[in-house]
Amino acid sequence: MTNKAEIRRHPETGAELARGVRPVRLAFKSQSMVVDMPGWYSKDDASGESGLFDKKDMLVSDRAINLMKAKELGLLLPEQIKKVRLALGLSQREAGRLIGGGPNAFQKYESGDVLLSKSADTALRLLAVDPRRLQEIRDCDAA
Repeated sequence: MTNKAEIRRHPETGAELARGVRPVRLAFKSQSMVVDMPGWYSKDDASGESGLFDKKDMLVSDRAINLMKAKELGLLLPEQIKKVRLALGLSQREAGRLIGGGPNAFQKYESGDVLLSKSADTALRLLAVDPRRLQEIRDCDAA
């Protein structure tokens, strides 16, 4: 038997919706991907077009779209950002202070919640090639 908390009514159609996950194709310019999208779906609608999604559900599609945007724009991907930051020996907070974006920026970049700016992308790429240049950034920060 289905739990009452796992059933909702669609506000427009009145259709009964159950909590579930459906594959959804997302696209950005030349990029596309299929994500397993959590949400509230009608058992009669296999397409998932009449689903309802909360903020937590939307993180799945938002992160996927940001990943496609990063690929399309040639920006570092979240796992690449983390790899460079760790190779530099920086915490997320310190990276945000030295490279830009603020104290929580790198947590957001590395989770895929926010796209890396072009300037921060360039700085990370340059530092990945020559990590000794990090000291110059630290010296400027201290001044």
